[in-house]
Amino acid sequence: MLLSFILRRMLWAVPFLFAASLVTFALITLPPGDYITTYAQTLSQSGDAVDQGRLDALRERYALDKPFLVQYFAWIGGILQGDFGISFEWQQPVSTLIWDRLGLSFALEFSTLFFSWAIALPIGIYSAVRKYSVGDYAASVIGFLGLAIPNFLFALVLMYIAVVHFGKNVSGLFSPEYVGAPWSWAKFGDLLQHLWIPVIILGTSVTAGLIRIMRANLLDELHKPYVVTARAKGMSEWSLILKYPVRLALNPFVSTIGWAFPQLISGAVITAFVLSLPTAGPLMLQALLAQDMYLAGAFILLLCCFSIVGMMVSDILLALVDPRIRFR
Repeated sequence: MLLSFILRRMLWAVPFLFAASLVTFALITLPPGDYITTYAQTLSQSGDAVDQGRLDALRERYALDKPFLVQYFAWIGGILQGDFGISFEWQQPVSTLIWDRLGLSFALEFSTLFFSWAIALPIGIYSAVRKYSVGDYAASVIGFLGLAIPNFLFALVLMYIAVVHFGKNVSGLFSPEYVGAPWSWAKFGDLLQHLWIPVIILGTSVTAGLIRIMRANLLDELHKPYVVTARAKGMSEWSLILKYPVRLALNPFVSTIGWAFPQLISGAVITAFVLSLPTAGPLMLQALLAQDMYLAGAFILLLCCFSIVGMMVSDILLALVDPRIRFR
């Protein structure tokens, strides 16, 4: 049944991806003008001479003077062959720009997710089991503060403390000597030394929200008849809580995987700008602002793909964790 469910979801993904790619290409070409127009405006604002012949040559080179469908099929045909096109602004293959950023985004996002789960799960369970205790009130206060403070503001405060009181720059994911250097164990160790700062900043609000959700869901389960029956049969308290109510209250945690995949690209753009993180979010925003159609289109299409994969993984794990959910 699991295999048939996955196959059905994959088959449904094909027409959805086709429709999503069509809408994506329509969106990136919808604004008036194109990259060449934006490039000409930039030249004129900086006082440089605008060579109309060169602009026409660029427009012809990138097929920007062709009808919409011709441009679309040329774009999607290249993607099916692994060619995402050339970034107008960076003058590099889009695939090179994307995969370099996605690797770091992947490491940051899943480290943040693991950090959030590792803290929110035990605190949420404790808050529900020890309702209205001092620890519950303390967790509630910390949770509300985590939800109220914006990530970028928290990042600015940490950067100020690090620079003023410790004389260290905590921005970026690498030390200056490792930026642009080939991967090695030394560079990997340097990444780990810098990774914990954005993980804490990005994970604070996520952890605060998951604590409140876990507490609320577990409180709903703790007083249901099956818990009372298991307790009456003499089952130990913590074995009972962890085996039954916690398992059913885990649904929101597992559901977060569905949006964790697209967050690899779009998540925490403002915080990434503040911390100078070389992740995918800032590059996608820059591509959208510059109307770099091939780069922006590749990012948006990957968002759709990651959303489909993330929701499929989430649905499978939900059915495995919660016996009330079935694939049929």
